[in-house]
Amino acid sequence: MIIKALTKVAIFFLYLLSLLPFRVLYLFSDAVFIILFYVIHYRKKVVEENLRNSFPEKSLKELQQIERTFYGYLADIMVESVKMISITEKELKKRFTLNNPELLDTFFNRQKSVLGALGHYGNWEMAALILGFSTQKKKLFIYKPLENKIFDDFFKNMRSRFGSMPVTMKATLRTLVTLKNEPKLTVFVSDQTPVREETQYFTPFLNQPTAVFLGIEKMAKMTNDPVIFCDIRVHKRGYYSCTFVPLITEPKLSAEHEITDAHVQYLEKVIREAPAYWLWSHKRWKFKPEDIHK
Repeated sequence: MIIKALTKVAIFFLYLLSLLPFRVLYLFSDAVFIILFYVIHYRKKVVEENLRNSFPEKSLKELQQIERTFYGYLADIMVESVKMISITEKELKKRFTLNNPELLDTFFNRQKSVLGALGHYGNWEMAALILGFSTQKKKLFIYKPLENKIFDDFFKNMRSRFGSMPVTMKATLRTLVTLKNEPKLTVFVSDQTPVREETQYFTPFLNQPTAVFLGIEKMAKMTNDPVIFCDIRVHKRGYYSCTFVPLITEPKLSAEHEITDAHVQYLEKVIREAPAYWLWSHKRWKFKPEDIHK
């Protein structure tokens, strides 16, 4: 009961904080950056190891610059995610641009649904909101639920404010079967790490063999729905855009793992072009191929 009450109090204060304008929230972000980077060294060893292994060709100075920029971006993501609680449609559209939503209609007009992949790059939480305006069709956003049910319900409501429909990973197949006759957009955050026991495939990603989920590929092969990548770019502080990039238009004709490799390689391309805006504090490489076959 105490945890439940404290959670509700925390949510109330997060809502109040979200009412502040961006310019004020970024003052909080500057303070959070100092705490993360200089005081508590938040996951510093994880970030440094990830960067070092991903970019062995870069100098120490280059890696340190990426690291410092990343922590500033991470602090911004934290306060921007709070702002998502109460952001208006006008403010959202001002800060996040959808460049080519008409691409979806080319598939919907053929009675095809669309499967989208995106990574923990740019502001993926804001992307979940802006995708609500991408089409009049249903928009499903696949996510991993939080352990705290009150917080999970709170963030689920936040992500669905403008029409996106959050669906847990476990409920994905059941939901898609239920909606199989309706053209829709289903978006997966594709760079999450499967648990060791369920890992079936490793692919090269950022200079390392990387365990990946095969969910997008399995869904695409089953439905023959085209696969796109949601290419999120950071333009300046708090301003983003998303371009839909076709990857595989006839999944059933694709080779084994071709779909998975396609969206993983595209994400790597995006990261290499502007490395600081990926979630380097994530423990992405928890195990290696040899750990699976022991």
